[in-house]
This record gives sequence, structure tokens and C-alpha cells, in this order.
Amino acid sequence: MQNTYTVTQVNSYIRNMFTQDFMLQRVRIRGEVSNCKYHTSGHIYFTLKDAKSTISCVMFSSDRRGLPFRMVEGQQIVVNGSVDVYERDGKYQMYARTIELDGVGALYERYERLKEELLERGMFDEQYKQPIPRYIRTLGVVTAETGAAVRDIINVASRRNPYVQIILYPAIVQGEAAVPSIINGIHAMEQLQVDTIIVGRGGGSIEDLWAFNEEAVAQTIFDCTIPVISAVGHETDVTIADFVADLRAPTPSAAAELAVCDFAQLEENMAEYAYTMQHLCRRTIQNYRNRLGQYGVRLKYLSPLNTIRMKKTQSILLEERLQAAMEKRLQEARHRLALYAERMKGLSPLDKLSQGYAYAADASGRTLSSVEQVDIGEQIRVYVKDGSLLAQVREKENG
Repeated sequence: MQNTYTVTQVNSYIRNMFTQDFMLQRVRIRGEVSNCKYHTSGHIYFTLKDAKSTISCVMFSSDRRGLPFRMVEGQQIVVNGSVDVYERDGKYQMYARTIELDGVGALYERYERLKEELLERGMFDEQYKQPIPRYIRTLGVVTAETGAAVRDIINVASRRNPYVQIILYPAIVQGEAAVPSIINGIHAMEQLQVDTIIVGRGGGSIEDLWAFNEEAVAQTIFDCTIPVISAVGHETDVTIADFVADLRAPTPSAAAELAVCDFAQLEENMAEYAYTMQHLCRRTIQNYRNRLGQYGVRLKYLSPLNTIRMKKTQSILLEERLQAAMEKRLQEARHRLALYAERMKGLSPLDKLSQGYAYAADASGRTLSSVEQVDIGEQIRVYVKDGSLLAQVREKENG
């Protein structure tokens, strides 16, 4: 009869097999970090993977104190430890005692340390970033003389503005000679006093792009007195040079777009600005003409000539009114005079004389109204209608 075992017995048997295998008790496994989790207990759970397989790993908190870095997704590491079976779940996993960075992982750790150091030194601060000139005449390019990067920069810059002069420094961008070559290129462009410098290259692995992660290159970019645009690799590639440069472009083509203005668009904008300026000038001139006309009317109204003209008109009106009033008064006076003349006519001695009456006056011309005023023999003058008569009193008779 076949024996029947419990799950625990089988898992225990398998665990003993792993324990008795000397190779699995001291094993080094190289792989890429995935699904890394730092537990609150202090343990680290992660997965090692390569192109075809994965293996679960754990590092207990007692061993974690010897880990000199923090694990992140994508790191290439070498794990030293043992492979054993976790009886409860019936799964085998790697129990890590020490972990080392391997290859790209070591470069990544070096990259992070330099990035943190330069950040603390303030080399990434925005206050040190120089503005990129909007309109440039000369563009300096520090990159390899062959490859897609330089062709993209030249094509984009020439298309956007054919009048911009492009000066290329054929730098070595990969390998041991890359760092001094890039530094010399930046210094050469600085001596030529170009308006803007593009430093970069096409995409590649982290090893290919490593020259742009060196402190010497970063310091040269930081110290450059000319604005520098960093254009290293593809959009997902980020280097130390990108953080230090005055402006980071995701690709070399984008760097040319940022450095060189679109001349056709500039011409179109200038034409639009000219039209707008002409329109505003015409409207402003018309507004001033309207205001000038208003001021002219006000000035004409407030002008001394206008005041004199108004006063003269008023004087003429007053003169006419005065003349009319005087004529009216004269007419009334003439009328009254005529009435008085008629009244006087009835009382006039001459009128009486014309009716056959006469009056007498003594030698002194005093009118005689009584016989007592003259003596007999005295001469008197008698006035009649058409003259006077000289007479002598011969007799007096009281009436």
C-alpha cells in the first residue's frame, strides 16, 4: 500500500533537501530589482529577475544594517545568501545576507551620490540659471561630428532660421577621452562668444552617456558665462548635465527648437505688430484730431476776439436800444411840446395881435397895463401884428 503524507511533511522534506545542498546555502545571484518593498518591521521584500525568470527574496532587518544603499526598481545587484523553503507556504526564496550593486547599478549609485552632492552645493538652483536669448545670431554646438544628433540640430536650426550661424565643435562624447573633449568644446565656444551653446549627444545606455554625469563636465557647464542647453539622449534619459545646464531639452532636436527662433513666425508676428501699430496710430491720431477740434471750439468760444465780438454786438444792441429810447423820448417831448405850443398859442400875445389886438410898452420896454404907469406927454410904443408904432400920450382916462 502506497504511503500518504501531509503537506507539512512534504514541505519539511523538501526544505531538508535544500538545507543539505551546500551550493544553495552559499550562493550569489545576479539580477534586476523588482517589486521592492521596505516593510515597517525592517525587513526588505523584493524580486530578482532576468530576461526569463524571477525569484522571490527577503532580507531580514538584522542583515539590513550592512546594506550601504537603498534599493530601487531597475537596479542591477548581486545577492549573497541562501536559497531555502518557507514551509508554511511551500515556496522557496532567496534569503539575502549581503547585497552589492553590480555594473549599471554601481554607476547609478554613483550618479545618485554626485547628484545629491551637487544639489547640496546649490548648483541646481534656479537663481544661477541664465536666460536663453530669444533671438540669437550664433549657435555653438558641442557634440560628435557624426551621428543623428548633429544632423537633427543643423536641420532644425536651419529650417527655423537660415540666418543663424552654427559653429560645431566635434567633441568626443563617449569613452575615457569624452570628458576633456566636452570641456574643451565648451571653453572654445565661450572664447568665440557665441550667443547660446548646445551640449549633447544621441541616446544610449547609461555607460554611453556617463561623460555627461561627471563632476568636471557639470562644473564647466555651471561656470560657463554663456547660456547652455543640455540635450543628452532621449526624453527619458536624465543626466547631471541636465540639472546643471541653464535649460534642459529632451532631445537634440528640441534643443535646436528652444535655441533658435522661428524666423517665419517672427516675420508673421512683426507684420501683425506693424498692422496693429498702424491701426493704433491711426486711431490715436484721430482721437487727437477730435480732441483738437473740441479744444478749437472751446478756444474759439473763450478767445478774446470772440469776447470782443460779443461785447461789440452787445454794444450795438445797447446803442440801438438807447437810440430807440432817445427817439421815443424825443417823440414824446415833441408831442408834449406841440401840446404846450397849442396851449401857449392860445395864451400868446402875438396870437392876440394877429386878431387885431395891440399892446403898449413905455420907453424902457416895460409892458403897460395901467394908465398910472405913464404920464401925459410921455412917449410909448404900441406893438401890433406886423410892427410897432411910436406914440405920445396926450390924454389919460381911467376906465
